[in-house]
Parts: sequence; C-alpha cells; structure tokens
Amino acid sequence: MSGTDRDADRDADGGERAAGLSRRERLRAELERDVRAAARRITAAEGIEGLTVAAVARSVGVTSPALYRYFEGRNGLIRAVYDDVTTEFIQTVDRAVGRQDPDDVSAQLHAAARAVLDWSVANPAEFNLLMGAGYPSAAKTADDIPHVISRELGGVFGRGFTRLWREGKLACPADEELDPALVAQLRTYREVIGLEVPLGVAFLMLTCWRQIYGMLCLAVYGHLSYVLDDPVPLFEDMMERLLGLLGLTRSPGLVI
Repeated sequence: MSGTDRDADRDADGGERAAGLSRRERLRAELERDVRAAARRITAAEGIEGLTVAAVARSVGVTSPALYRYFEGRNGLIRAVYDDVTTEFIQTVDRAVGRQDPDDVSAQLHAAARAVLDWSVANPAEFNLLMGAGYPSAAKTADDIPHVISRELGGVFGRGFTRLWREGKLACPADEELDPALVAQLRTYREVIGLEVPLGVAFLMLTCWRQIYGMLCLAVYGHLSYVLDDPVPLFEDMMERLLGLLGLTRSPGLVI
C-alpha cells in the first residue's frame, strides 16, 4: 500500500471514528446485518430446520468459525431471526391500526386482526417460527422468548380492550364468575401482557385469540385448502362475531 493509500485509509478511519464508528466497527455492523438478512432468507425458504451456521456462513462468504464471533452458534442465529421477524410483525400490525380513525375501536381491532392474518399467510415460515412448530426452537434460545409475542401482540390488542373497559362498553365476566381453574392462568396472562384490567377482560382477550389463532393455522397450514382456497370470507365472518362479543359492529370506516 502506498503512502497516499495509507493516508486515505487513516483519513477514512478518522472520519468514521468522528462519526462514532471505527472502520472495524462499521465492517462488523455490515457483517451482522448481512448475516441477519441471510438467516431470514434461509428461514423463509427452508424453515427453521434449514437455518444452520454453515448455511449462513456460505451465504455471506465467511467461514463458520467466523460467525461464532458475532452470534452464539445456531441458537444465536435463531434468536436474531426471531427478534427481526417479531419487530417486523408488530410494526405491520401497528401500522394497520394507525391507518384507522383513532376513535374507532372496532376498526382498530378489526384491522389489527386482519393484519395478523395477511402477514401470516404471506410469511408462513416466519409464522411457524413465531407461533407454530418452529417456536420451540426459538424458545430454547432465551428465557424471555415465551413472553414476547403475548406481550407485544397482547399490547396492541390490549389498548382497544382497555379503552372499551374504561369507557364502560365492554361486558365481561366478574372474577367470581370465572372458572377457578382459569383464574391463576388469567392472572399470569394479564401480568405478561402488562395490562391493568380485570381478569374478565383478559378472559375475553384470550377467548378472541383462540379463535383468531385457529383461523391463522387453517390459513397458513392449508389444512382445509380444498375448501378454504380463500380464507378471508371465513375470517371476516369470524371477526363480525368476535366484534359482536365485544358489543361492537363492523365499522364502515375500516381501512384494510
């Protein structure tokens, strides 16, 4: 390398350090970004089973041992994909809610559920990782994984449920009306999602989710694809019934 080249390198390094990143830090950040993108592509194409350190290393053109300096083996890659996919998923749902009239709780809840369906159908491998058969692999990577989707997605839906309850528009069972076998579980669920609502509200949230989740599995895994070649009509029928359970009707202002 010539003296001029070395000076240019020093100038570049100095500029990057002045901006908060050294050359080495910038290269590390670029590699981490490329690795996460490659891991996501492999997961989408082959499922979580195809996500290996060797496969990702080949994709980004480095050796497998090199990746261990950035990620804790396969579990580290799985966690990285899980975190990236969760962020994308929740942002998608948040944007759907944000397109609705801020005073229209029916539209907000409906749009959130529809965004969950549309995203899940468009990203079956990622759905499998977050909420399907691939989830146990992700759950092994960190103790907090079991709470992530409940907390994040529960928070999105919980805002609407909380508003309905505070405005006195949500008819929910009193604590003493709930099956005692459910009470402890509902307390845990309420704690995980971080909502200060009666147990009856948490019960209604789980009641709605068990139907939505069943619909998601039908749509994503195609168990009845010979009948449900388009899951949207059945989904919309389900949503009208769930909204009715909450004392709501389908909003004419809904934006999908």
